[in-house]
Amino acid sequence: MSRQEKAAKKSKLREYIEIIVTAVVLALFVRALIIQSYHIPSESMEDTLLKGDFLFANKFIYGAKVPFCDWRFPAVRKPKPGDIVIFKFPGDRKTDYIKRCVAVEGQTIELKGKKMFVDGVQLKEDFAKYTHNMPRRNYGPFTVPSGHIFVFGDNRDNSYDSRFWGSLDMKLLRGKALFIYFSIDYKKHWLRFSRIGDIIK
Repeated sequence: MSRQEKAAKKSKLREYIEIIVTAVVLALFVRALIIQSYHIPSESMEDTLLKGDFLFANKFIYGAKVPFCDWRFPAVRKPKPGDIVIFKFPGDRKTDYIKRCVAVEGQTIELKGKKMFVDGVQLKEDFAKYTHNMPRRNYGPFTVPSGHIFVFGDNRDNSYDSRFWGSLDMKLLRGKALFIYFSIDYKKHWLRFSRIGDIIK
């Protein structure tokens, strides 16, 4: 092999390495700051999200956290009631949880049986799921402190949420749910094709 052929081979190899490194860096940047994949491990958000759903979340909207430090990018907007949010569980600040924001800072929330009130106004919650014939537990009134939100699971009788551990510090937010890209029914061992591509509301 001539010197020119060896140089051309090294140049081509270097080009491939640069492409791979660039792709990896871009992928890590996107995952860390813009969009990330999450998996639903429980029934707490049924029937909006099912166990076995895989979804993408927008990390940039609430101000993405810079890896390995406490600094965050400026938020596009604050969370609003109705947003389905991913956050670090306050109990260990490591485990990812997903719930629905039902009230934001300054709002007063109260749950009477199956009726939800925010600032004295009853909410229409077609997404909320309750178990039949289960004794109802009231909650509140509770005013959400500054810098916090209040989150519930849509499956109200099977959700470990703000009713148990209090309001959520917005510093623990990791993103807003976007859409389902994959879903598997673990009981039937089969893909749920009908859910793939669903926008999360």
